[in-house]
Amino acid sequence: MGVISPIETLLSKSQHRLLQARDHSYPVAFHIARRVTNFPRNTFSSFSLGSCSVNFPLRSDPTSQNDRSSYPWRRKVSESDTNEIYDKKVSIMETLKQANSFIPHVILSSTILALLHPPSFTWFKPRYFVPGLGFMMFAVGINSNERDFLEALKRPDAIFAGYIGQYLIKPLLGYMFGVTAVSLFNLPTPIGAGIMLVSCVSGAQLSNYTTFLTDPSLAPLSIVMTSISTATAALVTPMLSLLLIGKKLPVDVIGMISSILQVVVTPIAAGLLLNRLLPRLSNAIKPFLPALTLIDMACCIGAPLALNIDSILSPFGATILFLVIMFHLLAFVAGYFFTGFFFSKAPDVKALQRTLSYETGMQSSLLALALATKFFQDPLVGVPPAISTVVMSLMGVSLVTIWKNRKE
Repeated sequence: MGVISPIETLLSKSQHRLLQARDHSYPVAFHIARRVTNFPRNTFSSFSLGSCSVNFPLRSDPTSQNDRSSYPWRRKVSESDTNEIYDKKVSIMETLKQANSFIPHVILSSTILALLHPPSFTWFKPRYFVPGLGFMMFAVGINSNERDFLEALKRPDAIFAGYIGQYLIKPLLGYMFGVTAVSLFNLPTPIGAGIMLVSCVSGAQLSNYTTFLTDPSLAPLSIVMTSISTATAALVTPMLSLLLIGKKLPVDVIGMISSILQVVVTPIAAGLLLNRLLPRLSNAIKPFLPALTLIDMACCIGAPLALNIDSILSPFGATILFLVIMFHLLAFVAGYFFTGFFFSKAPDVKALQRTLSYETGMQSSLLALALATKFFQDPLVGVPPAISTVVMSLMGVSLVTIWKNRKE
């Protein structure tokens, strides 16, 4: 038996490792080098060191695994494919996040479709309005955090002005147009009550988006204004409804408070808590919410029009449309000039005027529609909120276009 030197033992172990099948599931560094002369296993005990030619660094030949050759470059191709798939996933997520930019298109298309082909939305029954609105409120809550409130609370005067616009200026306009509808245009009393109900609800979440498009720096302030008006709607809306409508139609104040707590406050609180306690789950849900909210919004806008198509196309439908348009137009104008008068010395007075104009002119007509459907027996009460949902949205988006062009 021949004696193997320590150097030959080291070479034989290295050759043994090179002949073994290798797992390329982890990064391995390979170098281009001259080839090593192979040593058959059965000759390890008989060769001499001088009989072989060894050059460094070593390079292994392709190995066979399950009748398939494994090459080092296959790892690099796999990484490239993985990166491409990851980029596609990121692109899809970004598209979902930016779905809110299609809000104007969704509003217009759902309105036209509901008027031309009502069966497209009649399946979305009134009983779905409450959960549909609740889902939108949940989306607002999950996309908000404490920092939004803390940042905007540094401007309490602007917040108070927005609140006055929501729950003082707008209800006065609503009462004026509601009385005008009944006394001057001889419309049914439920129509006047519907206009008043629209003026009593909280601000619309769409105002946050329009503010973001026009003045992004004031978007947090708009969010806080809408959030505060929405959170207090559980008490303010029923009381205003009782004050303005109570003499004309019975108002279930306790029922309204309970319903608004369920539809508005609870979903927003659930979103905030999920964002706070389960951030990973919250971050996983967020990218899909804009697209789902768009679908929800399309149904909530198209369905009221489709379900009330006979009333909208009736002889007094044009009169209701005119009154709703004038109500929102004066609300936008009042919010704009009211802010300019009281904040004339503010450095960002123009941006603040636009923001409070959105807050005063746009309100949650869907909430008014949900309350009208649930608490008033006459279906005519829901006609003004159904028209208001479309009119308010289209007017807000139109103002975005006008003001953005003027800024540029």
